[in-house]
Amino acid sequence: MAPAPETLFTRPNSPDFSDLCWDRPLAEWPADCPRLVEAPRGESRHPVVFVNDATGLYALKELPLGIAQKEYENLKQMEEARLPVVMPVGYALTHTAQGDASVLITRYLEHALPYRMLFMQPRSPGDAAARYYENLLDAMAGLLVQLHLVGVFWGDCSLSNTLFRRDAGALQAYLVDAETAEIYLPRLMPTLRHHDLEIMEENVMGDLADLAARGQLPENLPVAEMGASIRQRYRSLWEEITREEIISPDEQYRIQERIRALNALGFSVRDVSMQPAQNGAKLRLRIFVTDRNFHRDQLLSLTGVDAEEMQARQLMNEIQQLKATLSHEQNRSLPLSVAAYHWLQNIYQPVIAQLQPLMLRKSEANENFTPAELYCQILEHKWYLSERARRDVGHWVAVSDYLTHIAGLPPAAENESPK
Repeated sequence: MAPAPETLFTRPNSPDFSDLCWDRPLAEWPADCPRLVEAPRGESRHPVVFVNDATGLYALKELPLGIAQKEYENLKQMEEARLPVVMPVGYALTHTAQGDASVLITRYLEHALPYRMLFMQPRSPGDAAARYYENLLDAMAGLLVQLHLVGVFWGDCSLSNTLFRRDAGALQAYLVDAETAEIYLPRLMPTLRHHDLEIMEENVMGDLADLAARGQLPENLPVAEMGASIRQRYRSLWEEITREEIISPDEQYRIQERIRALNALGFSVRDVSMQPAQNGAKLRLRIFVTDRNFHRDQLLSLTGVDAEEMQARQLMNEIQQLKATLSHEQNRSLPLSVAAYHWLQNIYQPVIAQLQPLMLRKSEANENFTPAELYCQILEHKWYLSERARRDVGHWVAVSDYLTHIAGLPPAAENESPK
C-alpha cells in the first residue's frame, strides 16, 4: 500500500485519495497508478494528472509547498460567490525524494474544453465558425467582469488558465487556475482592474502566438487585436452593469426596466439604491448585481433542468412563450410554474428521449455535449426550418430533420413525437 501524504484534506463526502502514489512526484505517477486516465487539458506550468473514481473524474496539480492550500481557499471563496470556477475538493502536503510539495485536488469540469482545442481546425474568419472566436472573446470579458464585481483580482488571466463550455451556440468561460488570485471585498479598486486587464492582454497574446507558431490559427486571424478586443468588450459590459442613472421621482417604472435589462444579460439583482440628486428634484439610481445565473436559477427552480446561463435563457424564453399560448387557449392567466411543468413533461423530456441515439453516439465518441445544449440546437434548427417554411414546423419535424440531415441518424418513430 502506498504511503499516505503528510497531510490530506478533502471536503466531506469526497472520494478517498489516500491510496495514490503520494511518496513520488506527480510526474512519476503515470507509471504505477492504475486510477489515472487521460483527459482534455490546457497548458500548465505544473504537473497535472487525472484520477478516475466512481463518483467522477478529478484533477490533481502539483505546486510548491503551501500554494495548494491557498489556491483551494481562493477557489472555495469564489465557489461560494457563485462564480464560474472549477470545484475545489481538497489539497495534500507531500514529502518525496525530490522535496516537499503541495497538491491541489479539483473536480474535473465535464463538457469543457481548453482554448487550443477550439482552434484545432484552421478556419476562415468569414465562415460561421468565426463566430466562435467572437464568443470566446465575449466569454473571457464576461468572466473578468464577474470576478471583478465580487472583488477577485485574478493576477494571471489567460486562455491557458480558462476552460470553455458550449452554451446555446456560444461559450461560457470557467476559471481553472487561482494560484495568483487575491480576493478584496466588496469590489476591486480601478487600479487593480486595470492591472488585471493589462495582464490579460499580454497573456492572451502569448497564448495565441503559441498556437500561431504551431499553425493552428487561420493566417488572417487578427491575433494582435484579440486582447484589446476582450478589454473593449469588458469595458462595455462593466459600464452597462455599473452605470448610474438620474431619474425623476415619477419615473420609478425605469427601475424595473433597468432590472429587466440586467436580467437579460444574465445578472441577478442584489440591491437597488436611490439617493437624492439635483437638490432633491431627481433621484440617483444605482443597481447592484450578484452572480450571472439569473435564468439558470429560474429554470432549475421551475423544472429541475440544469443548464448554462445562455441555454437557460433560451429555454425560459420558450417557457414564457408557452405560458402565453396556454393562457390564450384557456382564456385565463396561468402561472409560470404550470407552463414550466407542461413544457418539461410534453416537450423537453420527449425531445431528449428522441435524441438518445445521438447522445449515445456522442458519448461513445467521447464528444463533449449536454442534453440542454443538444436541445438548444434543436430549437435553432426548428427556427431555421420554420423560417424556410414560413410557419412553425413544430418540435417533432425539427427533431426528425436534425437526426436525419444533421446527425445522419434515422429519425425516431412518429408515435414518440413530442406533444
